[in-house]
Amino acid sequence: MTNIMVLDFEGSFEEHLDIVRGSKVSYVKSTLEMYELCQEDCYEAAIIDFDHPLAHVDSVEKIKSVAPGIHILGLSTIPDVQLIVKAVQSGAGDFIAKPASNEEIKSFLDIVRRTKVLGTSPHATITLRDGRPIIGNSNPIRQVFTLIERLSKVDTTVLIRGESGTGKELVAQALHNNSSRKDQPFVAVNCGAIPENLIESELFGFERGTFTGADRRKVGKFQFANRGTIFLDEIGDVSPQMQVKLLRALQEKKVTPVGSHEEIPIDVRVISATNKPLETMVKEETFRSDLYYRLNVMPIHLPPLRDRTDDIEALCQFMIEKFNHLHSRSIQGLSIESLDLLRSYSWPGNVRELENVIEHAFIIESTQTIHREALPHYIVDQTGPDMGSQSNGEGEGFPLFSGKQDDLKYPMLKEQFEKEFIKTALKTYRGRINLTAEQTQMTKVTLLRKLEKYDINPKDFQH
Repeated sequence: MTNIMVLDFEGSFEEHLDIVRGSKVSYVKSTLEMYELCQEDCYEAAIIDFDHPLAHVDSVEKIKSVAPGIHILGLSTIPDVQLIVKAVQSGAGDFIAKPASNEEIKSFLDIVRRTKVLGTSPHATITLRDGRPIIGNSNPIRQVFTLIERLSKVDTTVLIRGESGTGKELVAQALHNNSSRKDQPFVAVNCGAIPENLIESELFGFERGTFTGADRRKVGKFQFANRGTIFLDEIGDVSPQMQVKLLRALQEKKVTPVGSHEEIPIDVRVISATNKPLETMVKEETFRSDLYYRLNVMPIHLPPLRDRTDDIEALCQFMIEKFNHLHSRSIQGLSIESLDLLRSYSWPGNVRELENVIEHAFIIESTQTIHREALPHYIVDQTGPDMGSQSNGEGEGFPLFSGKQDDLKYPMLKEQFEKEFIKTALKTYRGRINLTAEQTQMTKVTLLRKLEKYDINPKDFQH
């Protein structure tokens, strides 16, 4: 339902009541009252008859200041050019000479209804001390919030699982910031970005003269994090040799700097994260089982964005506000069509990819609403940024459609692709549910739901 305010003069708006049927219409006595109401409730549109003695064009800017997403239509019997210019400059989207036709009012309201201004949907948020939030209102992310709240009260070791771009470091920071260690250091280490020959000295430190260029003693990350939290990101990339040393440090709560024989006691909470299938790596003996069990005391699984599409609107709201500030813009939101496209995309890069898409749209979009033309072509086409052919060039691969125009419908093709993809994955991993979920980067719950939806029996592939 569209929420509309109307400042009418001598009942001239009554002839348009059929056009606004289905909307909530609030009649006001002045533009000042409009300004006051906008501070109390959310309105999508305001229609102002400037023939009214209490209609002041200066109020338009005030209304827009408290309701930047509102659409304003001006009416006047004999519109003055200066009035029109000032009203539009102040934020009125259109101006019509009275008597307005039903078609003109309908056209204005169609624009209002087609444009979805973000900022009206409530969402849960955990805000970090640097101002960055974890945002969401969907069931999967609310479960994460519940775990963060519970695990912040204890000092247990946590392993965060999730695809790239899902916000694993943000969750680690939230755990630290809400814990008893919040006033102590939070030290993040990207284990996958440190060369193998340097990671030991980076974590545990080194003594002066240990190797060429070691002209002074270096304190390791574990010592920096003492009494606080150390976050070991990309833990699945640590070599087997380093896994042994890391396990010893966690078990004994002591570190030995490279080139030293002195054991230094440490008091740190360890939070680690990975997008690797550690269980499979344990079976393949590329990740130590004892280290895995030491790290996986309490797991948190971060859902991919495609499993929490209800949160996309709230995430976009935050990103738009962020980029408005960074780029000195005043973009108000997304068109309904753009939001639908974002919700239907698969998001292999998750929240990080969504942020890149919104920034791309900011560069392209010239109006105050992000339309589909401002989105990257792969979002509009729903192809993915770098997706190759579905076939191997010999007629094999996923049979997407028969070639008939009636079969070329996106929802049907999407389901057909998804079904064939799952069947191919089950065949590859011989019907093993856990392994298939890990390797395809789906949650087990999501995979089981898809199997039920497409009536696929994993036992048919166990041979």
